[in-house]
Amino acid sequence: MDVFTLIAFVSTCFLIFLEASTAIDSISPSEPLPDGKTLVSNDGSFELGFFRPGSSWNRYLGIWYKNIPVRTVVWVANRVNPINDSSGMLMVTTTGDLQVLSQNITIVWSANSKKAAQNPILQLLNSGNLVLTDDRDGNSGAYLWQSFDYPSDTLLPGMKLGWDLRTGLDRRLLAWKNSNDPSPGDFTWEIELQGNPEAVLWKGSKKYFRSGPWNGISFSGLPILSPENQLFSFEFVSNEEEVYYMFSFKNKSVLSMDVLNQTDYTIQSYAWSEATRTWKLWAYLPDEYCDKYGLCGAYGNCDSTQLPACQCLKGFKPKSPDGLSSGDWSQGCVRNKPLDCQAGDGFIQFGRLKLPDATHSWVNKTMSLKECRDKCLQNCSCMAYTSLDIRGRGSGCAIWFGDLVDIRQFQSGGQDLFIRMSALELGSTRNETKLKIALLIATPFAALLAMLILCYYFCKSKGNSEERIKEKKENGIKTEGQDEDMELLVFQLATISHATDNFSLSNKLGQGGFGPVYKGTLAEGQEIAVKRLSKSSGQGMVEFKNEVILIAKLQHRNLVKLLGYCIKGDEKMPLRVSFAGLTAVAYGGVVSFRKICLPWSRDLIWPPRLGPIKREFL
Repeated sequence: MDVFTLIAFVSTCFLIFLEASTAIDSISPSEPLPDGKTLVSNDGSFELGFFRPGSSWNRYLGIWYKNIPVRTVVWVANRVNPINDSSGMLMVTTTGDLQVLSQNITIVWSANSKKAAQNPILQLLNSGNLVLTDDRDGNSGAYLWQSFDYPSDTLLPGMKLGWDLRTGLDRRLLAWKNSNDPSPGDFTWEIELQGNPEAVLWKGSKKYFRSGPWNGISFSGLPILSPENQLFSFEFVSNEEEVYYMFSFKNKSVLSMDVLNQTDYTIQSYAWSEATRTWKLWAYLPDEYCDKYGLCGAYGNCDSTQLPACQCLKGFKPKSPDGLSSGDWSQGCVRNKPLDCQAGDGFIQFGRLKLPDATHSWVNKTMSLKECRDKCLQNCSCMAYTSLDIRGRGSGCAIWFGDLVDIRQFQSGGQDLFIRMSALELGSTRNETKLKIALLIATPFAALLAMLILCYYFCKSKGNSEERIKEKKENGIKTEGQDEDMELLVFQLATISHATDNFSLSNKLGQGGFGPVYKGTLAEGQEIAVKRLSKSSGQGMVEFKNEVILIAKLQHRNLVKLLGYCIKGDEKMPLRVSFAGLTAVAYGGVVSFRKICLPWSRDLIWPPRLGPIKREFL
């Protein structure tokens, strides 16, 4: 680095240091602030001076963020009376008044202090608030005047939006007409002072958006204002002295602001991103279709999840069915059954609502919800009531008079509202409610009963299956390969009993060494011969099975054909086709039948062990 470069570098650093060291954040009556000079807050966040907006040549006194690449103005003094040259000057009078002068003589803007000051000082604070104090008061925090009481189009953290009831001061935002003209447009944001205050956006003289009344946690129409959000904190104060809303970012190092935008009629929330060196829009209002004021008319409920979004509340019907075909809900809804205050009206509870326009409302902070209901019933003009504060078990009373307008349905958040209904409507509603309750009670019981029945049959089926398998295993009969070993008919015991007339003696053909033989006739007319194995025969299941398999496969002209078998309990019975000489066969003792009966009433008929049969009998 050569000597000249070193000298230039040192000189630049010195000038920067000199400028920083000479930056001031306040002026007194003896030190006016001309165009070209600025005040800088102590931490360097904000700057006050004269500027010209956009492409305009007019100059205004304003406050902007100091370290933002693109100048972001947050407050303007002479919005209505610009200066057309660089002759502007800000000065503090000896009595504590503020004045913006043009050509050193014309007052284009002024502000009067609350009281005369002995030693007035005008200072720009780190919050962006320009305050006038009396130096004799020290650091008492008492301001004779402050810019936060007279906002332009921007709400900064710590700035109050609302009323000072002691002085009648209304702190409200008015949008710029456009980016080149900071004069007030027709878009306004303020706290509407009434029985139940709420924040309202005005487009000219018409309401454009409502926040809904404050319910102790948030505005009922702004679920986004949840205490659980991680970005910012907020508070709403409503007492005998003040009614205001105020917000602040939880991360104090983040630069943030709410700005009214005249171009698209929204209020936009920004946070500064150091990473991108730009303002990031993180929220805006109104942000969807149902936010528009009074869209669905009186007693209409706007639900953005439905088509159409406008629906009549339960107990109401469209006032103008013809208007619905064109999508016009402005006439709202009317009751299905008219009120009859003398006959005894009642209330229906609606949940998760943005509460109606509170212009015609009344509140009491000490009443219980029951007292609130009684209060509303006593006045035939009272159309709805709810808790004023929903924290805990709820407290206070808010009631509405006249038609209920600008109601919205939320999927989560919102608030309960009790709307007045005629006794006739309540009667039909109660019947529907009883039916719903009955169905709610009966349905789980019916489901439980069905489940128990299914479980019973399942367990029984499983138990019986296991029992059959167990018995088969115990008896030496395997399920596998049974059809391969014996391709025979399976008969139920009831079928055989019916065919033999319950083993009647008149059907007895004879008696063998292993039990009696009976004749019978099946339902289709086929004659059969049945051998009923004696329990004392001593023949086991294995032997019986082997014999049956052998005879089933044996084909001989002297043998009666094996038809099927039955197994039931501890009895064994085979079944054969009966021929003309069957009786002689039976008496000859050459036919042997056996019967076995297993669980599940599964009757199996096994073939007999046969001796030689005389040809003439076949």
